[in-house]
Parts: sequence; structure tokens; C-alpha cells
Amino acid sequence: MAEIRGSYDDLFTAVPTALAALLDAGDVGGSVAVFVDGEPVVDVWGGFADAAREVPWQRDTIVNVWSVTKTMTALCALVLADRGDLDLDAPVARYWPEFAAAGKEKALVRHALSHTAGLPDWDGPVAEIYDWPAATARLAGQAPRWEPGTAAGYHSLTQGFLVGEVVRRITGREPGAFFADEIAGPLGADFHLGLPAGHDHRAAPTVPPPGRDEDYVAGAASGATAAAGSAATPTAIRLRDGNSLAWRRAQIPAASGFGNARSVALVQSVMACGGAVGGVRLLSRAGCERAWEEQFSGEDRVLGMPISWGLGYGRFGGTYGWGGWGGSTVMIEPEGRVVVAYVTNQMREPAQDTRGLDLLMAAYDGLGGLRADG
Repeated sequence: MAEIRGSYDDLFTAVPTALAALLDAGDVGGSVAVFVDGEPVVDVWGGFADAAREVPWQRDTIVNVWSVTKTMTALCALVLADRGDLDLDAPVARYWPEFAAAGKEKALVRHALSHTAGLPDWDGPVAEIYDWPAATARLAGQAPRWEPGTAAGYHSLTQGFLVGEVVRRITGREPGAFFADEIAGPLGADFHLGLPAGHDHRAAPTVPPPGRDEDYVAGAASGATAAAGSAATPTAIRLRDGNSLAWRRAQIPAASGFGNARSVALVQSVMACGGAVGGVRLLSRAGCERAWEEQFSGEDRVLGMPISWGLGYGRFGGTYGWGGWGGSTVMIEPEGRVVVAYVTNQMREPAQDTRGLDLLMAAYDGLGGLRADG
């Protein structure tokens, strides 16, 4: 059995056992954390940080968590809303006047957070993703695919620019700097929106699924939106793009977050615990609960499946969260004040990837025992 390092409460032995099983089945590396009441009851890791399996995964290894990043960017907006600096019911153009072009004057901030803004596709060159002014200018000039607020379509790359530019216009800081100053810094969380060069030595490159190479393409950039009536073919984002230095350095607030399971769980414990963790209050209980209010329920035009969207989080019964391309996952249960986070450098084909759910079920085995003891 693969060696698993870290610590865990005896009630949660199913979690490191499940991680070891994934590594034994061929995964390269990963980490899992379970936080209850803002404190870790599981913090484990194992495997390797490189495809050659020569560099062991360490306690401080970090990895691109892809769309789990969206939950971090959403938190930035929710903090600003809670402070009264951002009105979620205001048009995006109140803060970003150029955005009113091409029929988007009625697109609201909450539409951007809930994937209903009508701009699901990135159709510019990949290089432009790394240029914040160019990326946001492109989206400001783009016509929506549908009337904002009337339908949902997963904004896989664009959501981060939409929400992030609103954050920048209000605060004068790019979202990565705001997140570092106002969220990660106060919490002591090792999570980064865009990765500074000093952390490169800790970053595990993403490994493609078995049988694939670095030209593997993100599913949300394939034909789904075109089939739903999109006027353009979305730009394909390849794994090699995500593993590039340009991607690491850029502000891509929907997909270029770097962290480990511990840092993901710590940050999102703010949402699980009514706005405060470890004596640090980032927003009010009402501000947290606002995130779970349903903004859309029905068929997502891009994902091609029924979904319920809150403000920056998917809604799944009494739990909330999201996953990233390649397998990283975070799930939040406010009623139990629980967060389960999993990050990995090993991609699998999405249709066959149940790792996040498997680890969540393993965590719930321990939570059942914890609640029985309590």
C-alpha cells in the first residue's frame, strides 16, 4: 500500500486508506483535508509531485486546482458585498462602465457569479488570457449568448475575469492581491491566485490521464457550447497551457489557483463556519448564507446537465462547492461546519472520475462517528 503521511483523527482512517487506494491504482500524488469547526481532523498527503515519480509529495506541495479556484474568487466578491462595497443586484457596468456594451447593460453582478451572464466562452487567443487588460476588454466588448439571468452556461474561464474585474474596479487591486491581503494572509492559508515565482519549486505539474499527453483539452472548451447555439467555437485550453509559466504567473481567477487540500479547506471553512475561522472574521453569517441562495436551477447549457447554482458555488442538497478539471474538489456543509478538500496532480477522464465523491464518502464515515460521540 502507498505510504500516506500527515495526521488524522482515529475516526477518519477511511480517508487515508482511500487516498492510498487511489495511489495504488496509479495516481501520481495528492492531498486530502477534512476540517470540522475550522480545525483539521484529517490532513494527509502521498505519492509524488512529478510524473516521473522521483519527487515525493511533501507537506507543502501545491498544485493548480483549476476550477476550485472559482470558490476563492467568489469569496472575494462575497467579502466585498458583506462590507457594503459591492451590490450583488447592481449591474456589472456600475463598477465597470465599459461592460455595458453590446447589450450587457442589464447583466448583474449576481449573474456573473452564477454562470448566467451569457458569456460562457473564451474565444480569444490563449496568449490573451495572460494579459488582464486585454482579456477584460475582450469580454467587455462581447455580446451575450443569451439575455443575462435567463439561462445558465458554465463560464469555465470567463467567470473569473468578470468577477475579478469588478473586484479590481472596487478595490484597485487585482483579485490575486486582494485575496492575498484580505483572505489568505489573515487566515495563514497557503493558497495563491496566480503563483509568484518564489513558489515554483513547490508546485506539482498536472499529469494527463493515462494514454493522454499535454495536448489534452479541457472539456468545457470542447463542443458543448457550440452545440447549445453558441456563435463561436470556444478556444481550446490544453494541459500544456495550464502547466506553463505564463499560466502560473497570470491572473486567471477561474482556474489558476494554487494550493493544497489543507489550504483549500482552511479558506472554505470560513463559509462552513458562519464567516469566521480561528478568531479571524471575514464576513457575517448572513453574508455566508447569501452564497447558498439559489440563483438558477435547470439544465446548464455548457455542462449539459441539471444543476443548481448559488453565488459562485454549486448547490448539492445541503452541501455546496465545486470541482476542478482533473479531479480537485471542495465540498462545504454549513450545518455540520465541515469542509472536505481533495487536490491532485493526476488527471482522469471526467466521465470515469469519482475520486472526489469517494473521498467525501470516506470522510462522512468519520463524521458519522464524530457526531455519534458528540
